[in-house]
Amino acid sequence: MNLFKIIILACTLNLSSLFAQNITIGVTPNPFGSLLELMKDDFKNKGYELKIVEFSDYILPNRALEEKELDANLYQHKPFLEEYNLKKGSNLIATTPVLIAPVGVYSKKIKNLENLKEGARVAIPNDATNESRALELLEKAKLIELNKNTLKTPLDINKNPKKLKFIELKAAQLPRALDDVDIAIINSNFALGAGLNPSKDTIFREDKNSPYVNYVVVRSEDKNSEKTKVIDEILRSDKFKAIINEHYKDILIPAF
Repeated sequence: MNLFKIIILACTLNLSSLFAQNITIGVTPNPFGSLLELMKDDFKNKGYELKIVEFSDYILPNRALEEKELDANLYQHKPFLEEYNLKKGSNLIATTPVLIAPVGVYSKKIKNLENLKEGARVAIPNDATNESRALELLEKAKLIELNKNTLKTPLDINKNPKKLKFIELKAAQLPRALDDVDIAIINSNFALGAGLNPSKDTIFREDKNSPYVNYVVVRSEDKNSEKTKVIDEILRSDKFKAIINEHYKDILIPAF
């Protein structure tokens, strides 16, 4: 009888696992994938199997979300999302604010921006919002002066006293460019993926007042879905905040 009960229990557990619903979230490499891995049990406790899909660029996660290959993605800030929606005619929406991943200036050639030579080569992201973000950081470091356009490119530089030369690259390629340029402005996720420490290896970076908060993004029709509510609850939890602070102290800033 006891053996029979054990068999029935095992079959029940297998069936419940078989019929468990999935929540599939697209992310760019570190830190988002690593952080979500640590929350898989929390999703399981809500009756969902968390599937994490990593992407190496900034366009594919939104395309996959539009094509319903994902339930949500986590990697972008609102200015990037707004630009994407405008260009693609999409209607993706930001829901849960998660963290600020500060962009920073990295270099293998100098230890201080004061030592940046005239005509130095500067690598920046080539997507519209992160390029603008990188240039704004350089303006904050008093290396350039920009006009008042919302999205800036090197054409929006009013003053460039050091005659800096800008090289526009895909964000994921920037860490690999460090050998070939004087400085590079790199997003934290790609810096972490390349073994760089955004707290220790930057020579200048954004602070906690950065407006570039990374959000969970979903399709507009799923704004109030059960899956979206579960994602929101788990990624606003005290546990998740504690995990961010434990694993990425002084590197990432919780935004909730």
